[in-house]
Parts: sequence; structure tokens; C-alpha cells
Amino acid sequence: QVQLVESGGGLVQAGGSLRLSCAASGGTFSNYNMGWFRQAPGKEREFVAAITRSGSSTFYANSVKGRFTISRDNAKNTAYLQMNGLKPEDTAVYYCAASRSGLKLGIATQYDYWGQGTQVTASS
Repeated sequence: QVQLVESGGGLVQAGGSLRLSCAASGGTFSNYNMGWFRQAPGKEREFVAAITRSGSSTFYANSVKGRFTISRDNAKNTAYLQMNGLKPEDTAVYYCAASRSGLKLGIATQYDYWGQGTQVTASS
């Protein structure tokens, strides 16, 4: 059983930056592909970014491409999401997730474990 704990959320002005962290425990971190999703009030959970087990490949939603960067440190059992140029529409609860599958990492149902989420608010 893998436990995931997100941190680093907060309130920033539009154009600002935040770095989210996702600390994993209870499993072999390097066995899992990692993803970030977000959910705004009244909206469905949506894919943000994903990274493969070794970190060799990354994937992004079009809405964040060029602004957000996903990374991981397998020695520290931690995944990261660097968010630059934040916009009010990025406001949401951000969740990290771990997937044993290597397929369709943009789909939430492909993920086996989820964190509790961290709030990100970008004010205009």
C-alpha cells in the first residue's frame, strides 16, 4: 500500500509560481509512474502532468504546457510539480497519484493510489 502526501500549495497572485511536492511511502517509488491531477469547484478532476518511472518521459495537458514542469527524485521518493505563470483558471485542489500501469497516464482510472490533495489559488 502506497501513501502519498502532497505539500506546497497556497495562495499566489496571477503570474506567480509554486512548487508542489508529493512524498511517497509504503512501496517502491520507482515502480510507479506518477501523475498530477486537479479539480476545481463544480468541475471534474482533470489531468495536469505525468512522468514515467525513470523520469525519462513526461506528459502535459495542453493548458499547462510550457508553464508547468513535472519531475521526480527516486532517491527521495518524491515527485514535484513546478508551476510558473499561474493563472486564476489554475485554481484547484491538486492531487498526486501513482500508477503501476504504463498506459494512458492521462486517465485518472489508470492510477492506483491518490494523495489527499493540496489547494492552489491564483488570484487576479
